[in-house]
Amino acid sequence: MKPAPFEYHRPDSIDGAVELLVQHGWDAKILAGGQSLVPAMNFRLAAPGVLIDLNRVPGLDYIRASDGGVRIGAMVRQHAAERSADIARVAPLVAESLPYVAHPQIRNRGTMGGSIAHADPAAELPAVMLALGARFHLLGPNGRRTVAADDFFTGLFATALEHDEILGEIEIPAPAARPGWSFMEISRRHGDFALAGIAVSVSLGDDGTCDDAHIALLGVGEGPALARGAADALIGAAASDDAIRAAAEAARAEVDPPFDIHASAEYRRHLVGVLVSRALPVAFARAKSA
Repeated sequence: MKPAPFEYHRPDSIDGAVELLVQHGWDAKILAGGQSLVPAMNFRLAAPGVLIDLNRVPGLDYIRASDGGVRIGAMVRQHAAERSADIARVAPLVAESLPYVAHPQIRNRGTMGGSIAHADPAAELPAVMLALGARFHLLGPNGRRTVAADDFFTGLFATALEHDEILGEIEIPAPAARPGWSFMEISRRHGDFALAGIAVSVSLGDDGTCDDAHIALLGVGEGPALARGAADALIGAAASDDAIRAAAEAARAEVDPPFDIHASAEYRRHLVGVLVSRALPVAFARAKSA
């Protein structure tokens, strides 16, 4: 199929891109890698009247270590992030999750910011950013504002981005002293959208108990979601089988998955418990060896 007719603009500056967004309002869409937007347009699931291509805008394709964390420009290609030594060192959860994103050909074009701004409920990167407590720096006509990942994802394919704003930078904070992490998902074939997935970030105190935990789920709701009850079951507890079982039970109880032709809601709920039970031992083992 072919997309509906649209105007095409290719600005050469951030200010120029923002000006076009202000001018065209909600009828405009940002084009980054195009790996989600273009297929949606071809199937007429999206029909923006104006496309604003960011591929000539400088200053959005960097990876920088900063204050113990890492800053990632929104136009960084996923394959570049997958191979980044800084990301592997500071945010290994990102590096571990990226091979699950579609296929190499897609990651060669797909951008970090594009996937996050698209906010597909089955996408890997939004859940990873929730688990890491990332912050997003948005650029608009009134300057720059920062939104925490927990406040950024607001619903099905919906975010806190205003119609005249661009996601400019992803900021991942410095890891804890004894960090542990794990990413897993279950799909019918590698590269398919996950039936359910999990991104886990934990840290252990000197006494071996869990002093922080973030468990983010994908594919089981209208967007990426933190399993807060499951995380609460871990805080202050030893990294034991009992704590993991309690977290898995809490995670199953707090999700309300959708059903479709691929899986029932009950099956997805079951997968959440399976994934928590599999991912937490890996994360705890990494934290213990840190």
